[in-house]
Amino acid sequence: MITGSTGKTTLLHLVEAQLDDKAIYTHHANSSFGVPFHILGLHPNIDSRYMWPLYVLRAPFQIFRSLPHTKLFVVECDADRPNEGKFLSKLLKPEVVLWISVYRTHSMNYDRLVPKKFISHERAIAHEYGHFAAAASRLVVINADQPELKEEAEKVTTVDLREASVDKITNYELTQTGTLFELGSEKISLPGLHPKEVAVSLQLVDELMDYLKLPLDKSYQKIEMPPGRASVFKGKQNTTLIDSTYNTGLGAIKAILKLFADFPSQHKWLVIGDILEQGSLEKVEHLKLADKISEMKVDKVVLVGPRTSKYAMPILQKVYGENVVSFDGPTETLEYLKANLKGGEALLFKGSRFLEGVVEQLLADPSQESQLVRRGKLWTKRRQHWGLPK
Repeated sequence: MITGSTGKTTLLHLVEAQLDDKAIYTHHANSSFGVPFHILGLHPNIDSRYMWPLYVLRAPFQIFRSLPHTKLFVVECDADRPNEGKFLSKLLKPEVVLWISVYRTHSMNYDRLVPKKFISHERAIAHEYGHFAAAASRLVVINADQPELKEEAEKVTTVDLREASVDKITNYELTQTGTLFELGSEKISLPGLHPKEVAVSLQLVDELMDYLKLPLDKSYQKIEMPPGRASVFKGKQNTTLIDSTYNTGLGAIKAILKLFADFPSQHKWLVIGDILEQGSLEKVEHLKLADKISEMKVDKVVLVGPRTSKYAMPILQKVYGENVVSFDGPTETLEYLKANLKGGEALLFKGSRFLEGVVEQLLADPSQESQLVRRGKLWTKRRQHWGLPK
């Protein structure tokens, strides 16, 4: 089982690059709805609510389908809300758990537990993910750099507990096309751009392969990264587009900002959308976001959404002056970029408000739109509702 607030899908793909066809993988299914659907052989993502009755009718008959011969089942599990981790851990009874992170993603769902049951949202979220660790029968491997995660995992004393840490990195190098990690004497080169924190995921994979007594392919030749995680595209006017529009949590944003700081380019622009589902933490998270952005050496900061405008804009104006602008939605953002890009800039896209639709319109090769996140008719309609063309 692979779990955590952020980084779990990337970890899933890293595991898949090693195990290949030796396992079944729950792609696009990580919730208390999606995972059971996947087990039953049903597509986990339903575009229309009118499909739900059909799924209810089909589900009982799916238990009679032919089962795969593969013995390994690699499940990605989330805990977006209280009791989801408890439910999925009881359903799956994992043998091995790889726990990558605890962040304030979907923190609004935990508002009612703080401070009544937990002193912080991190504690509440870590406790929910802790159900997965407690349910493991053989091995738990954790990101030991996060105190709340480590403290929760250490409550489990009946299995082998192993730790990974970004401090174990002896060298980290970023180019325009790849990332090199050195962990002691071990060198791992991944295609594409990856934050330094991905080294923790690499260690989790290493521990899993050691447990399974399988060789580790240090070249990761079969890696296929999911879309929207620092994917690099050539844009119009010889620009470089770094698409990291999949998730919006502050932890993920911090990691990608550090990556962008190391990215080799003379002219850098940030396009940052709102952080969603923060509940009572909305203001403080966006103030922290403003602080992190203010440390960046960039030519332009483009904010998208009412939250970044309300909380981050006043702080960033003191740092960047006229070089920070704010827009409510993706259409105005796209118009501004088209009118003001001179050519040769590197643009990082991170956050909500359908920024993948902005990336789509700036691609030098329109056929690459299939490599972006949130594809399909439903998402196209939603983007068009915001004024973005197909």
